[in-house]
This record gives sequence, structure tokens and C-alpha cells, in this order.
Amino acid sequence: MQQVHAKKFLGQHFLTDLNVARRIAETLTQGPVLEIGPGMGVLTQFLLKNPDIDLTAIELDRESVAYLKEWYPELKLIEGDFLKLDLNKLYPEGEFCVIGNYPYNISSQIFFKVLDYKDRIPICSGMIQKEVAERLASRPGKKAYGILSVLLQAWYDIEYLFTVDEHVFNPPPKVKSAVVRLCRNSRHELGCDEALFKTVVKTAFNQRRKQMRNSLQGIVRKGNPILNNEIFTKRPEQLSVEEFINLTKLIEPCQN
Repeated sequence: MQQVHAKKFLGQHFLTDLNVARRIAETLTQGPVLEIGPGMGVLTQFLLKNPDIDLTAIELDRESVAYLKEWYPELKLIEGDFLKLDLNKLYPEGEFCVIGNYPYNISSQIFFKVLDYKDRIPICSGMIQKEVAERLASRPGKKAYGILSVLLQAWYDIEYLFTVDEHVFNPPPKVKSAVVRLCRNSRHELGCDEALFKTVVKTAFNQRRKQMRNSLQGIVRKGNPILNNEIFTKRPEQLSVEEFINLTKLIEPCQN
């Protein structure tokens, strides 16, 4: 069987353990599913076996595309870049799920794009770098808690499912991996300006060692009475999602 050569610039590390691939596939059970970066189809083969899943895959690597067309001719395959893909054109209506052994070098960008389609994507699961997985699922007060944690947890319940060792990949990555599942929560709106919420979270964590009254000076001017609120004495990793929402509500009138 012809092999696909892993390309460093694409962040490719091909999973070789079929049991791990099967477990990842089982994180989704039904519906339209988009697989990102199928590579040589180790995960794809299990998704195709599920009659309740309507699978489409998107792959950027031409060598992988040729391989998949040869070995999985039944697969609906798009040659292209997920980050540039118009998901509304691919799925004009209804919900769809996302899955993949995500390229480590763009995993955060993938999750930010999922966030843009949060009302269309009920579940997003797959394998990423362990450090990023810990960041996604981290709770307030932890070192890993950051921008991704807050922005994703505002809309998704995040499960850290299991850790995957380096030796089940070809080539082996220098880090451990982990499988996560994001399930859309019941929140329909934040109750505050969503764009400002993102700005507050990103600005705060860009100076995560500072108290909020110092890190947010570009948003709330020094001397503003709202800075006397106790929340501004905290550091960003101490604030829950709800507290970031409340903080944004406090700041909102100052933007007018």
C-alpha cells in the first residue's frame, strides 16, 4: 500500500493505532459530519462504517487526496483548506458536526472557526495537542486557563476524553496528544455585546499577570469609577465565564 509522506509544514502526524481511531470516531454517532484533514483515512474508515453518519472530508494535501480517492472512492472529498471553506455553502441548512485528527499548527484557528458557526455545530470532537486540550477544558484558577478556555466554554461544554501517547503516530510528535469533545450548551445569547466580550477576554489574558484595572486600561480609562468594583482587582485566570460576561456588562456603558 502506497504511503503518504508526512509534511512538517502541514503539521502532519499520521495516527497508526486503529483502536484510538475507532474511539475518536465513536465520539460522534449520527448526522452530517465534516472530517478535517483525513490524511490516509485512519479515522475516515470508521466514520464511513457508521450508517447514521453522512460524511464529507476536506483535505489540503494533494498526496493525501490522491490516496483517499484510490482507497475510499465512496468518500465525499473536498480538496481545500478548512480555514478558507465557506461552511454555509457546504451546509446551506441544518446542523453538522466536525471531527478530525487536527493539524497541531492550526488547531486553535479551527476552534475559533467552529465558534463562528456555533449555532450550526452541536458537537466538535477530535485529537489535538495535549497542552491545547488542557487549555480548552481548564477551569478558572488553573495555569492552562486562558482565552480559548473562556471563549469556547461560553458556548460549549468541553470534555477531555483521553490522552494519546506519541508512539502511535508516524512520525511521532514531540508532545502527547489528547481527544476532546465540545458539546453545544444551552446558552442562546451572552446578555452582553459579544464583540466586546471577546475583546475584554483577549485583552485581559494578553497581560494575564496584571490585575484587570491595569490590563484593561485601553478599554476603560484610568479614573473611571467602575474601576472601584472588586472585579477589577482580580487577574483574568480568576474569573469564570459568567464573571467575564458581568465584567463586559460593566464596561459596555463606557463604550458609548
